[in-house]
Amino acid sequence: MNSKSMSKKLKTSKEIPQGGIILEPGSTRAHNTGSWRNQVPILDRKKCINCFICVNFCPEDCIKVKGEKLSHIDYFYCKGCGICAHECPKKAIAMKRLD
Repeated sequence: MNSKSMSKKLKTSKEIPQGGIILEPGSTRAHNTGSWRNQVPILDRKKCINCFICVNFCPEDCIKVKGEKLSHIDYFYCKGCGICAHECPKKAIAMKRLD
């Protein structure tokens, strides 16, 4: 930093203009965030041991459990990151590229 930039006074949080809201405030549950993916996770139920490691690692909470078994993958929100497939110890989840 030079002496010129050091002499500038930083703005306080009250002096910074407020950002605009583009959408109505609320939940992202109403917005299809899975539409931008280029691959999808495919579950092989024969290989799955229901360890729920994929459930714990999914950053979007897209792998659903019903009872004590994996129920389904919610493709409405799944972004195709592949973390679930990478973490699965039995390789029961494979990523399929979309055309």
